[in-house]
Amino acid sequence: MWNNYRMLNLFANMMFIGVILAAIYVLGSRVIKLPLFVLKEISVEGMSTNQLENTKLRYITRQEIESIARNEVRGNFFTVNLDALRETFKSLPWVRSAKVQRTWPSGLKVMLEEHSAFAYWGDTALVNRQGEIFRAPTDEILPVFTGPSEESVSVIIDQYKVFNKLLEPIKQSVAEITLSPRHAWLVRLENGTLLKLGREKIETRLRRYISVYSQSIVNMNQSIPLEYVDLRYPNGFAIRLSEAMPQVSRKTGTGKKL
Repeated sequence: MWNNYRMLNLFANMMFIGVILAAIYVLGSRVIKLPLFVLKEISVEGMSTNQLENTKLRYITRQEIESIARNEVRGNFFTVNLDALRETFKSLPWVRSAKVQRTWPSGLKVMLEEHSAFAYWGDTALVNRQGEIFRAPTDEILPVFTGPSEESVSVIIDQYKVFNKLLEPIKQSVAEITLSPRHAWLVRLENGTLLKLGREKIETRLRRYISVYSQSIVNMNQSIPLEYVDLRYPNGFAIRLSEAMPQVSRKTGTGKKL
């Protein structure tokens, strides 16, 4: 080997490259620790769902951001763990997604997308406009959805939109929707009336309620709201007045409830 000049030259070149790389590593390690690269600024912005424009943050507080900056940001411009920091911001109750970028030479830019609350999910959580369930504190007035599982959220959202569209002519809207484990629909209107739609032909049954509302139901007594309207009969429905008046059951048509 020691007589093989080509091998000796190759070995010498490899040793030289190794020394250079070691020197670069040592020098680089010292450079990135210079005070010049200490993180001095963190800017936080809101972003839209499509991430194409900035929006104002409504729910994420300054205290939450400062707490993360004080307790979770470790390292400098080069060594800070962007992935870990992004996950920390995503753990905030109102954050749906987060992006974290370096800004030369000593800053970070954080972009946060907030959940847009669409409804309550029972009394334990919220539903955003993308149909995702999340948990965050709020006192907003929102419709209430209840279903047999979280997978039923998208179905309830779709029906909520359909129901409200159908109710527009009589100036009513949905306050609560319950989908039972047997897939029966209960709809409570904002005036307090509960509509029992059952499991079949639910839109047809709601249209039946709407079609007779202005001609019959609304003329019974404007000051006494209906407790419920049972629309599960094939040819009519039953109604019940609230406890404010003697309970009267009226039914149009007969038949087995579905």
